[in-house]
Amino acid sequence: MLTVDVNCDMGESTPLRHYDINKDLLLLDYVSSINIACGGHAGDALTMQVLVAAAKEKNIAIGAHPSFPDKENFGRSNMQLSRQQIYETVKEQISMLADIAMLHGKQLHHVKPHGALYNMAAKEKEIARAICQAIIDVCPELVLYGLSGSELVREGKGSGLKTCSEAFADRAYLDDGSLAPRTEKGALITDPIKAAEQALQMVARGTVVSASGHELFIKAETICIHGDGEHALEFAKTIKCFLKANGIAINSSV
Repeated sequence: MLTVDVNCDMGESTPLRHYDINKDLLLLDYVSSINIACGGHAGDALTMQVLVAAAKEKNIAIGAHPSFPDKENFGRSNMQLSRQQIYETVKEQISMLADIAMLHGKQLHHVKPHGALYNMAAKEKEIARAICQAIIDVCPELVLYGLSGSELVREGKGSGLKTCSEAFADRAYLDDGSLAPRTEKGALITDPIKAAEQALQMVARGTVVSASGHELFIKAETICIHGDGEHALEFAKTIKCFLKANGIAINSSV
């Protein structure tokens, strides 16, 4: 039987954006792992504690979701930080969530960078290396989640980390396998059926159709759902239904 992890970005509380933790708690019934914002682009200690406790109760894998320290732009703007600065902020954010998880008798399972940091690390070796070193120095047993086929995954493997190749149900792809920029028309898939069909194709066939119509090979070990999306709950329900109906089990045993 095919299996796949379904992950969701959560805990993205910020004074500049509306955040409903109840939606995150409802999403826990449809995913196998979560990525909790830990202070860079969003997140606070209370939100982290609530989500860690809830995930522990449902036996869901918990991961850190570090980003550039940029709440103003929700971590979605490129920042020109040195390798050392990136290392320090990523290490600090992971450590913060790891300490909270420990208070609840839970260990972190993985790390998935957010936004601009994620996209830059997918292409830039030095950024990827800084992230990998931060993970190793906090806990080398943590799994690194990164864009399928990216520099980040390659660096993770090269540094000895366990890696998990991520694919996106709700994002359009360019011909080189990268994600279409959010500023481009059609970059975001808003139809839950189309998103679920894309997720199913990526898992069952190992391919995805790019925005220009080319079929690309893709390794989809985990499927992302953006928790801050307006219809995130509907997306999560539909994707789980499609995968289950096609005999694909959802779990985080990476």
